[in-house]
Amino acid sequence: MSKSILVVDDSNTELEHISSIIKSKGYEVVTASSGEEALNKANIAKPDLIVLDVVMPGKDGYQTCRELKKEENTKDIKIVMVTSKSQKTDEYWGRKQGADDYITKPFEPDNLLSSISSLI
Repeated sequence: MSKSILVVDDSNTELEHISSIIKSKGYEVVTASSGEEALNKANIAKPDLIVLDVVMPGKDGYQTCRELKKEENTKDIKIVMVTSKSQKTDEYWGRKQGADDYITKPFEPDNLLSSISSLI
């Protein structure tokens, strides 16, 4: 059975780009376009890992990550934040909310796949 990954980004272009990279390695992909949708899908799909954007309307990635890590059903799911926010303080806050890795855009596909592979 292949591992499943929930990809969360408010940009359809980014969703498709990241999903295609992940699918190319045989992972099953579920997508969400908001923090609220990510929380719902994480509880239903129970993915092995979540790739989470930070900058989104409504619940941003930091809030979404924090809520995922608080909930009993989702607290053990690994989270990789993939975002354009590249300051050290941004990464600090991402990890403080519970992110297991933090990758800045633009990124090399191999860096994302390496992170996923090491966390799953």
